[in-house]
Amino acid sequence: MSQETNLLHCYHRGCGKKYDPNDNKDDSCLHHSGHPVFHDAYKGWSCCNKKCTDFTEFLNIKGCTKSKHSNVKPSEPEKPSVEKCKVDEIIQVATGPLSNGAFLERPPFDAFQLILSPTISPILLEQIKGLTTLENDKPTDNVIQIGQTCKNNSCKGTYTGIASDEEICNYHSGVPIFHEGLKYWSCCKKKTTEFSLFLDQPGCTQGKHIWFSKSTGKKAQCRMDWHQTGSYVVVSIFAKKYLPSQSIIKLNPIHLTVDLFFVEDSRYYLDIELKGIINVEQSSVHMLPTKVEIKLKKAEPGSWSKLDVPRETKPRNSENNENITNLNSQIEAVDLSNL
Repeated sequence: MSQETNLLHCYHRGCGKKYDPNDNKDDSCLHHSGHPVFHDAYKGWSCCNKKCTDFTEFLNIKGCTKSKHSNVKPSEPEKPSVEKCKVDEIIQVATGPLSNGAFLERPPFDAFQLILSPTISPILLEQIKGLTTLENDKPTDNVIQIGQTCKNNSCKGTYTGIASDEEICNYHSGVPIFHEGLKYWSCCKKKTTEFSLFLDQPGCTQGKHIWFSKSTGKKAQCRMDWHQTGSYVVVSIFAKKYLPSQSIIKLNPIHLTVDLFFVEDSRYYLDIELKGIINVEQSSVHMLPTKVEIKLKKAEPGSWSKLDVPRETKPRNSENNENITNLNSQIEAVDLSNL
């Protein structure tokens, strides 16, 4: 019993046996002289090449070095010193200024616009050639036919001969207004609730007869779509029977204007401020039988979240005139003068 109490514990890594200090030879202890290494689920010792993934197997790896037993604990490997941050310390991270070439300066919206020269499809030219031929076959001389009615609002005069040009035309120069059951003209104060009385209301303005309707210049309805690649933004306007010779596409780095004219005397107009900046010189236009394709070259890398940015624009006069014309055409459509 006294002999066991004299035994010492060996602290060499991988040994852990008890030994008699009086019987401690140079080859009594088999241990690992290195330190444990744990990397990518593997476990081993720095002093030998044996590795395993199981921790129990790691503990049972036999030592690779022989020496005397030692009851002195090995020193722990030094850990890198880490300074504790003060609680109230504010850490500021300063970034360097962006270089001048990081972003392009956005030019003004009203800068000069270059008219792009389009590449026109031969098929489109053939289609337009046939349509324009039909238009040219229509009579172009302004010959007034006998019985032709005056186009002024509320005038019921008809053309009977040259003398009709000298007659006084009584008409309404304003536009029809329908509000809360009342019907009247904006140019005079007479109001009525009956539509027939409204149509028979004499004109308040005197002038000359107008025998031909003015060009309506109606607005064409076209679908517009766009997509993008790494280098280009492609705008597609789906349209047929438009006239390449009269249609214009204008462009500056942030401003796109599309003005398409059609055979049936209608027009499509698009005027937008682009979301990104483009290279005008490397942009192009293709006029195809079913669409106009505008290929815009991006001036800087990146993806556009949308095609354009909203702008406050004043209503166009042509649109106001179009609304007035539509109202006038509704009144003329129910003209009872021929009854």
